[in-house]
Amino acid sequence: MHVQEWLETVPAVAVYALVGLVIGLESLGIPLPGEIILVSSALLASQHGEIDPVVLGASATAGAIIGDSIGYAIGRKGGRPLLAWLGNKFPKHFSEGHIATAERSFEKWGMWAVFFGRFVALLRIFAGPLAGVLRMPYWKFAIANVLGGILWAGGTTAVIYYVGIVAESWLKRFSWLGLVAAVLVGLTSMLVLKRKAKRAAPAAAAE
Repeated sequence: MHVQEWLETVPAVAVYALVGLVIGLESLGIPLPGEIILVSSALLASQHGEIDPVVLGASATAGAIIGDSIGYAIGRKGGRPLLAWLGNKFPKHFSEGHIATAERSFEKWGMWAVFFGRFVALLRIFAGPLAGVLRMPYWKFAIANVLGGILWAGGTTAVIYYVGIVAESWLKRFSWLGLVAAVLVGLTSMLVLKRKAKRAAPAAAAE
């Protein structure tokens, strides 16, 4: 079953909670499809009035900020052994190569890596724990975390919600245009066939 189809079967409160939980766990360092859940929920909100996009965006933002903060605290306390443990549990995401790439990004860009990392799937998983492991000053992490969480979660919800509304409206107009076009094509075809039949009738009679 598609994610959006499954979300349609659960109450709005459960959707808010699920979005916040999945995004929070992903930000904490567990590889989960947070972006897919958020986009699917925002599209669902644009199609059904039961889901409030403002509450949805707030839930996603809260999950992102809280999850990253917990990931930072765990990374700061766990240090390098934490990355080794994550590498054993999730080798596809926390391989040595990925960790090295993320570390270079953090060392070069600092808090900007936390901010822009929110918009990159792989760095979104790394941001909190790795910032803690590298002992980034918490105030820098907090600023980047809050701003990045608001812009990514809130912005994604808003964009997908309004795009969904526009797309639905456009598709409705397109369906009417398609119906009119089908009728016109049908009438034109019928007239052409009648004309051909009239021309063919004398020739058939002569034979």
